[in-house]
Amino acid sequence: MEYIILGVVLLIIMLLYFKVADHFNIIDKPNQRSSHTEITLRGGGIIFWFSALLYFAQHIQTNYFFFTGITLVSLISFWDDIQNLSNKIRISIHFLAITLIFFDLELFTLIPIWGVIISYVFAIGLINAYNFMDGINGITGLYTLVVMGALLYVNTKIQLFTDGMFIKYAMVASLIFLFFNYRKKAKCFAGDVGSIAIAFWIIYLVVKLILITESLIWLLFLAVYGVDAVCTILHRLYLKQNIFEAHRLHLYQVLSNEYKIQHRLVSLLYALTQTGISLIVILFYQKVQDSLIFLIVILPLLLLYSSKFYLLNKINLRLNHGA
Repeated sequence: MEYIILGVVLLIIMLLYFKVADHFNIIDKPNQRSSHTEITLRGGGIIFWFSALLYFAQHIQTNYFFFTGITLVSLISFWDDIQNLSNKIRISIHFLAITLIFFDLELFTLIPIWGVIISYVFAIGLINAYNFMDGINGITGLYTLVVMGALLYVNTKIQLFTDGMFIKYAMVASLIFLFFNYRKKAKCFAGDVGSIAIAFWIIYLVVKLILITESLIWLLFLAVYGVDAVCTILHRLYLKQNIFEAHRLHLYQVLSNEYKIQHRLVSLLYALTQTGISLIVILFYQKVQDSLIFLIVILPLLLLYSSKFYLLNKINLRLNHGA
């Protein structure tokens, strides 16, 4: 019953936000790099911050570092959605917010300095990767449901590491967001405020789980996004492109834009692939060496990603032949 009430409250908040966004013209105008073609309301992902707020209101004593952090990244991201900010300002706020949750998780006393540095790189990288991957209808909402669902299963069946409600609040927010976003013509997009806020939420949970279990295997709950984002960055660096500028070189973009596969289907394929990987991680945890599980997961993903180059070459050949 509690989650039904939460869903209704978030639904009302979403509808009110649409009124505000429409009044203040908070919209996403498509350009040549976009995967969509129609003007759509931006910033619907603010629902994740409101969900965090509702949870915080009930758990003020134990949740203030996380809530302060997600508020910081949400504010700066919403500002960036309305008026573009410099990368230095955004990354500085991300660094501050991540420092807050690292302090909350006592990360600075639990691991050596080199581990702290790697953790910062991972966290800031994941925030930006989640943002880069938010380009087609449904992908952020579906992928978030899969990641949070896997974390909830681990929390319930394998290792209790957080309050189950904390995960479920993010899942309910994802469902409400998907109701408006997982459509042929989306009512709204997540915007930076949505993709970055939920990425921050996931970082907090994954880092906490890693520290408690002393295993990095849980990083594979983000394997699909991780491989696509990292490989695309490497590809763009090879092409000598500015990695902070908009582009259409992610595998999901090639499938959606160049091959015209329906956005919702591509999003579903990404979510299902991650679901399969998460099941492998859960089934093999503590039964197979972590390093072997990483190989079992990452190598096929790299092979799958490499199909992008075949698809791009096929397009180039077709264009050259047509010319």
